Amino acid sequence: MNSVPKNMTSGSESLKPEPNRVPRWVMPLIKVAIAGVDASLAFLTFSMAFYLREGVSIFSPDGWWWSPGFLPYAAVLGFVIPIRVLMFMYQRVYRFSGAYSYVAEFIKVFKAVLTGSLFIIATTFLFRGGFAFREFSYSRAVFIFDFLIALVVFTLFHLGIRYVQALFRRRGINLVPTLIVGTNQEAKQTIEELEKQPDLGFRVVGVVETRPGTSEFAALERNGNKIQVVGNLEDLPDLIEPLQIQEVIITDSDIPSELLFETVMKSGRRSRVEFRLAPSVFNFMPQKTNVEQVGVLPMVRLFREPLTDAERFVKRFSDLVISFTSLLILSPLWFVLALAIRVDSKGPILFSQERVGMDGRKFLCLKFRTMHTNADDELHRKAYEENIRGEAPEESENGAVKVFGKVENDPRVTRFGKYLRRSSLDELPQLLNVVKGDMSIVGPRPPIPYEVDQYKVQQRKRLDMKPGITGLWQVSGRNRIPFEEMVKVDLYYIENWSLWLDLRIILLTLPAMFRGDETR
Repeated sequence: MNSVPKNMTSGSESLKPEPNRVPRWVMPLIKVAIAGVDASLAFLTFSMAFYLREGVSIFSPDGWWWSPGFLPYAAVLGFVIPIRVLMFMYQRVYRFSGAYSYVAEFIKVFKAVLTGSLFIIATTFLFRGGFAFREFSYSRAVFIFDFLIALVVFTLFHLGIRYVQALFRRRGINLVPTLIVGTNQEAKQTIEELEKQPDLGFRVVGVVETRPGTSEFAALERNGNKIQVVGNLEDLPDLIEPLQIQEVIITDSDIPSELLFETVMKSGRRSRVEFRLAPSVFNFMPQKTNVEQVGVLPMVRLFREPLTDAERFVKRFSDLVISFTSLLILSPLWFVLALAIRVDSKGPILFSQERVGMDGRKFLCLKFRTMHTNADDELHRKAYEENIRGEAPEESENGAVKVFGKVENDPRVTRFGKYLRRSSLDELPQLLNVVKGDMSIVGPRPPIPYEVDQYKVQQRKRLDMKPGITGLWQVSGRNRIPFEEMVKVDLYYIENWSLWLDLRIILLTLPAMFRGDETR
């Protein structure tokens, strides 16, 4: 997407992304270095807490090993340090783009230190530092001192980092390329605020026109501002990649909500862009949002992804644990099912079908074959089209009944295939899709490409998360709920994801399988 949008003004056609003041590898290296310092500070604070409580050194007199008194505490250092760093990652303390405040930074550090200390205490008294110290009585005062010292040390360290970051930003370093959507008075105020306070971390690259010829923006141009109009709202998706935009601030509350929603969806998360907008245009957006103060301007930040980095890590880790465990336990069953499929009908054991995954990426979804080879998919395609249009179920000439996109009494299904579908055992090979990363254990139903072609813009939000082998749609009625209800159920899951919700869905899936409902 390197072409200039056709509606861009002639004065903006020569616009190119400003070169980075520092190489791209510098910021990741800085984050790793800060995490390394945090790990060192975690060791120092724990050591200081022990010294304050016991009054003896952590090292032996010769300085080559731990002192006898500290040895049981040294056994728990193996999880004290990683817990501290992981909690800072979970609270997004290492996120250095966009606006920040010292108060918000203190709150994040406080949460990270508090939850980290609770995890450290729980882990210590559960595992007692390993078998060698199972009978050792750890001093609770050490952990209380560790929390208090860590809170002070980490707060000073991370607030100091933010101060240094502000100094660099005043020199034009570490600024996020930003587009302003709107040519009204609010746009002018936003630009002036961001230019007046560069330590907020935004560099306005251009303005997207929503009201051609408005007097407010014309006045801003007459004041000699170098910021140009780079296109209109329709151009927004095509501007993000060429200008390397990371933030889009929407200031015009008169944009029709459906048009704005469609524009945001077209821009997508592939470019990892964050959108901020005034609360007055917020009535159509999802629940997962965050209200922030950018200078004196209150703004609503839309999550660029339904899950944070930490939540994605937790979900992916649980997917791998469950899938590998299931593959190991169910391997004998795979052999039995494969043999039965081969005896029942001619053809391959596995069936692969193109499905649409997260962000519209296509992948081959694996299943045990339940149909005769070379079966025509026209009946299935027609059923889905009627389902999405909301038409009532009907019976075809050959007696196949289409139920909300599913096809019952389908003549293409083999005898053993009917059993596999009723029990959902045909979906076991999708565990391999989970291992590969195309799917998740729990998530929205993986749609077929010709189904996605019929989606409206709002319905495409189902693609915001990896599809799942099972999901809330499955335990809420599966093939008995209409398409619109299925979309609502999927969006509810995406907006309210938690590991506990995944666990509940997995537990509820087993009764759904025993009831014999089909999924496709």
